[in-house]
Amino acid sequence: MSGHSKWHSIKHKKGAIDAKRGRAFTKLIKEITIAARIGGGDPEGNPRLRKAISDAKAVNMPADNVKRAVMKGTGELEGGIIEEIMYEGYGPGGVALIVETVTDNRNRTVSEIRHVFSKNGGNMGEAGSVSWMFSKKGYISIENSSVDEDTIMSLALDNGADDFQSHGNNYEIYTAPNAMDAVVEALKAKGIEPTSAEISMIPTNTVKVEGKNAQQVLKLMEALDDHDDVQHVYANFDMEESEMAEAIS
Repeated sequence: MSGHSKWHSIKHKKGAIDAKRGRAFTKLIKEITIAARIGGGDPEGNPRLRKAISDAKAVNMPADNVKRAVMKGTGELEGGIIEEIMYEGYGPGGVALIVETVTDNRNRTVSEIRHVFSKNGGNMGEAGSVSWMFSKKGYISIENSSVDEDTIMSLALDNGADDFQSHGNNYEIYTAPNAMDAVVEALKAKGIEPTSAEISMIPTNTVKVEGKNAQQVLKLMEALDDHDDVQHVYANFDMEESEMAEAIS
C-alpha cells in the first residue's frame, strides 16, 4: 500500500497550489454535482456529497457555487449531462493505474486520457485489465505528531476499521467503504482531525520502480491528475523516499 501512501503525500503537497489555480474548484464542482445526482441533494443522507461539500469549504469555495452544483445534480438547475467513467492502463515499469473521471463528453475525454498515457510512457488498457488488482476501501490519514500510535490504533479498530499502519509522518487507517464515516466521527469526537478521509482504490500488491521509471510514473500520474476531467488517479507503484523526493523536486 506504500505506493498509494506516497502518491497521497504528493497530492497533499500539491493541494495548496491546485487551490490557487482554481483547479480544485473545477474538480469539486463536478464531484458535488455527480454526488448529488447519484445520492440526492441532502448531505446528511449522502456521505459522498457531505465529503465533497466539506472539501469545497476547505478551499473556500463560495456557498453559491456549492448550491448551484448541488442543484444541477438534482435537476433543479439545467446543466449538461455528466457521467463517471473509469479508465485503466499501465505506466512505465508495469505499474497499474486506474483513472476516475467525470465528463460531459466521453469521446473527448477518452481521446485526451489516451494521449496522456502514450505521451508519458504508458498504455491504456481495456475495462477490467487492472481493476482486479485494487480494492475499494475507506482511507484515513492522520499526522503522527498529533496523538500516540496505540490510542489511534485502538480507536480505529474499535470503531470498525479493518487495518492500521504507520508510514513516515502519518498513521493510515483502512476501512470498508461504508464504515469510514463511523471511524472519522469517532476520531473527531476525541479531538483528532484527519488530514484526509476518502474512498480510494487500494492496490492489493505493489510494483517496485526506481530511477527513470520512478520519475516517469510520477510524471504520468501528475499529468493525468492535472486533466480537468480527472477526479482521482490510483496506482500500485512502490519507490524509495529518495526516488520520490528527486522526482518531485
